[in-house]
Amino acid sequence: MSTDSILIIGSGGQLGTELCETLRGMYGDANVVASDVRPLTGSVAESGPTEVLDILDKQRFTEILDQYKPTQIYHLAALLSATAERQPKLGWTLNMDGLFHVLDAAKERAISKIYWPSSIAVFGPNTPRDQTPQHCVMDPNTIYGITKLAGERYCEYYFEKHGVDVRSIRYPGLIGYKSAPGGGTTDYAVDIYHQALQQGKYECFLSEETELPMLYMPDALRATINLMEAPAENIKIRSSYNVAGMSFTPDQIAASIRNEIPEFEISYAPDYRQQIANSWPKSIDDGTARMEWDWKPEYDLQAMTGDMLMHLREMNSIKS
Repeated sequence: MSTDSILIIGSGGQLGTELCETLRGMYGDANVVASDVRPLTGSVAESGPTEVLDILDKQRFTEILDQYKPTQIYHLAALLSATAERQPKLGWTLNMDGLFHVLDAAKERAISKIYWPSSIAVFGPNTPRDQTPQHCVMDPNTIYGITKLAGERYCEYYFEKHGVDVRSIRYPGLIGYKSAPGGGTTDYAVDIYHQALQQGKYECFLSEETELPMLYMPDALRATINLMEAPAENIKIRSSYNVAGMSFTPDQIAASIRNEIPEFEISYAPDYRQQIANSWPKSIDDGTARMEWDWKPEYDLQAMTGDMLMHLREMNSIKS
C-alpha cells in the first residue's frame, strides 16, 4: 500500500458508493479499501479491494487494519433516522460503538485523519429553524439525532484529549442517482425522481409545505473531500460543520420536475417521518465552513433536477 491508503466503512450506502469511486480516482484503485456489512457488488467491487466488515466486530476490524494499514478512515456506517426509530437499541449500538472502535483505532495507530458524518438530525424542536447557526441549542428527539450529537461531542473530545484529527460535516438530506435511499427522512427527494420517470406520479410521506435543507451528491462529495484535504490549521470546528446546498418543499421539487415532465403528479400521505422532519431546520447557515475551508455549493434545485433526470434516463435507457 502507498503512504496514502484509505479505508471506507459503509461503502455500500448512498454516500459510500460514490465516495469510493471518487477517492479511487484520486488515490488509485488499489489504495482505497471498500468495506460493508454485506459483500459489495458492481463497480465498487470490480474496481478495487473490498472487505466484509461489521464495524461492531472489533476483531474483524483489527484484522483489516493490520492487513491494509490505512492512513485515513471514512466511517460512514450508521443506522439512519427513520430506520433507527424502528430499531432504537440497534441504532444506539451501531452508531455509537462503531464510532468508538474507529476513534480508539485512530488514537492507538498511525491513522492520520478520520472522517465521520454528522447530520442536521442533531438539531431539535428548540433549535432556530431558519438559517440554523453553527452554534445553537441542540435538543434532538430521535435516536439518530441523539447518537449524532453524542458522536460530535466524542469526536471533539478525542481531538482535544488524544490529538485525533477527526473531521465532520452535518449533512442535510443527500440526493443522488447512483444508489437507492438508505432509510432516511429525506429519502423522498431521491425516490421522487425515480417514480417521476417510472410512474409519472409520486405519493409523498411528508406534507407539501415541509421545507428541509438538501445537498446534491456532487456537492456533498466535493464538500467532504475539500474538508479532508484542507490543512489541519484551517479546521477550527472539531465537532461538525454546518453545510448547506438548497432548501425546498415537496411541492417545490414537484414543480421543478414538471418543468421537465409536465404531466407529473404528486399526492401526499404524511406518516411517522413527518414528526421527525418537523423537528429539523428549514435552512442552514454554513458561513463557518465557507470562511474556514472555502465551501460553496454549485447546484440549485432546478440544476439538480435536470441533472438527476438526465442521468436516470441514461441509466434506465428512458428516452426524454
